[in-house]
Amino acid sequence: MAEDEDDFFKQEMAGVKPILAKEKVVPVKQHSKPDESQLARRAAAEGMSVANPNILTTDYVEPVEPHDIICFKRDGVQEGVYRKLRLGKYEVHGVLDLHRKTLKEAHKDVFDFIVEAVGHGLRTVMILHGKGVQGDPPAFLKSYVNKWLPQMHEVLAFHSAQRHQGGTGAVYVLLRKSEKSKLENKEKHLGRR
Repeated sequence: MAEDEDDFFKQEMAGVKPILAKEKVVPVKQHSKPDESQLARRAAAEGMSVANPNILTTDYVEPVEPHDIICFKRDGVQEGVYRKLRLGKYEVHGVLDLHRKTLKEAHKDVFDFIVEAVGHGLRTVMILHGKGVQGDPPAFLKSYVNKWLPQMHEVLAFHSAQRHQGGTGAVYVLLRKSEKSKLENKEKHLGRR
């Protein structure tokens, strides 16, 4: 039986050439610096966590009721500005809909949406979180949105929307000006003098 295996091996290896030491081997070029995805894979392989810029927490949240108005205003926001926000007088430049999202998805989407909106120079946006009347627990995502928005430096104020724009199932968010917008505004006003 060993002879049959030996013959079978020789038959399978017919036509295979051995690598000779004198043949030229071209080394694979290595990039000088690993890219972001390579670093992330390396960190994951080493059991390290990659720094996540998302500062929003998903730990315990103080629950709010489905029909509660949620609101927040940082020190320094003028009352007139906050009043206009509360009354829905500012044009909404972006909308994020969280309906049918999991907590994990909403956590990522809210953070990314706010950062991207500020990056694009948007000042007023809306988040549709729903009332959560049917939810178990009720107003689950609404409670988290109420917790997350004050945690973000980019958020100056927020208030539940007017009834025709979602009422207590949505929130208007007033955002900080981006550095680019501040510079453009400064140049615009200096040009008038």
